[in-house]
Amino acid sequence: MSKHVLITGGAGFIGSHLVERLLAEGKRVVVVDDFSTGSRANLASVQNYPNLRVVASKVSLCAELPELMAQAESVIHLAAAVGVELVVQSPIRTIETNLHESEVILAAAAVHRVPVLFASTSEVYGKSARPAFREDDDLLIGPPTLGRWSYACSKLMDEFLALAYLRERGLPVTIVRLFNTVGPRQTGQYGMVLPRFVSAAQAGRPVRVYGDGLQTRCFCHVLDTVEALMRLRACPAASGEVVNVGSEQEITMRGLAEEVVRLVGSTSTLEFVPYDAAYAPGFEDMRRRRPDISKLQRLTGFSPRRSLTEIVHAVAAGNRTSRAGS
Repeated sequence: MSKHVLITGGAGFIGSHLVERLLAEGKRVVVVDDFSTGSRANLASVQNYPNLRVVASKVSLCAELPELMAQAESVIHLAAAVGVELVVQSPIRTIETNLHESEVILAAAAVHRVPVLFASTSEVYGKSARPAFREDDDLLIGPPTLGRWSYACSKLMDEFLALAYLRERGLPVTIVRLFNTVGPRQTGQYGMVLPRFVSAAQAGRPVRVYGDGLQTRCFCHVLDTVEALMRLRACPAASGEVVNVGSEQEITMRGLAEEVVRLVGSTSTLEFVPYDAAYAPGFEDMRRRRPDISKLQRLTGFSPRRSLTEIVHAVAAGNRTSRAGS
């Protein structure tokens, strides 16, 4: 039997686009997803493909995992607790999901030394004030009394564990720190900012900007992220590396809200909401989150290509399509 690519969280926003890409290239794909934040609708376009199999299960409860791993050519581990609102509201779920599911997938992969592409997050950089984050930077995380940092710490512990498996068990691992991946199928349900802005603007509601709106982010189209992941997956030199994946095009949240309103053709106004009211007292946020992607460029020759204007139009079109089909 031919080998497959095993994707955890493959019914999620990024995972579903990755599944489509792999199937288009003729790969056999097995998705393990418990649909806690993902959706079967995300895989609707490929649900009848003979090369796709979907296993509805948490990674840690998947009885078939040893067999699936034995037949895997590689693993892409995307399953995680996602979104600021989920992190703030469900810190136990966040920590346990990120730590335990990763531990299980790494242990299973190590038995057959199946290469793992491991998705981490820009959140691990914490409160660093550097103008652009590099993979070898020191990390500055807030205190444990502020639950907002539990996600960053759990994903950072995942990174330590993945690299420990590399050193002790010889497991080929590449860690990818994702910076604000956005695009069609992303939901604002868990606090993701761009789909939340676009939905409000399309409905003519006030666009709620948290804090003073001067904090900056860089947004990367999901198809650019998928391209970067595909190239890293095929790059032997990336094994054992931590690699930033994201756009270097920086914008303030106020600027983003204004751009969304303009591009959508909306009459929405901006409404500024204090962090304490949006999340919880004492909530802290990064003022800036811009990646240095020189390592990604050096390893793969790739840089994200899609502009913010293209991204906003894609998200708006996806929202319209979703509403029309509901």
